[in-house]
Amino acid sequence: MSEKEKMIQGLLYNSADPELAEDRTKAQQITKKYNQTEPTDDSLRQELLKSFFGHIGKNCYIEPTFRCDYGYNISVGENFYMNYDCVLLDICPIIIGDNCLIAPGVHIYTATHPILYKERNIQIINGVPICLELGKPVTIGHNVWIGGRSVILPGVTIGDGAVIAAGAVITKNVPANTIYGGNPAQLIKTITQ
Repeated sequence: MSEKEKMIQGLLYNSADPELAEDRTKAQQITKKYNQTEPTDDSLRQELLKSFFGHIGKNCYIEPTFRCDYGYNISVGENFYMNYDCVLLDICPIIIGDNCLIAPGVHIYTATHPILYKERNIQIINGVPICLELGKPVTIGHNVWIGGRSVILPGVTIGDGAVIAAGAVITKNVPANTIYGGNPAQLIKTITQ
């Protein structure tokens, strides 16, 4: 199994793998170009996103600047808006549903490291640095609003219709139609129609 296949499946993998390094460089080149587009360059922005995201639905708007690891592990639904300065560490899939809003400065992480330092410390093998990592996918349902400067940690699922308060650190799954906030985030209230 390749290091890329291990990475996407959430297994321990070598992040210094040459194929992955090349993929990260490509993503950095595309995001640099994207982040330097003019505010009126909607068609160029869409073209760039389609060139390296796994999937983008209709009416997808991402305000520069944004950063990601690979891009190909990011899938967003229709009517998606992400505001300035967001970071998506997509070593595993990040799946975002339809009609989602992401405020400025939100970070979504699928990347994590082994707890045991002997596994996570960089090793030099035959003169090559080896850094072992792993990941857990993040899934965000439909009609979700994530407030500014929130952090979504690896392995989290956010249910349909949920609201994440500004500055929240989401460490566990968020049920549908709820508001979560704080660090670590806690249930604030259930949303009733």
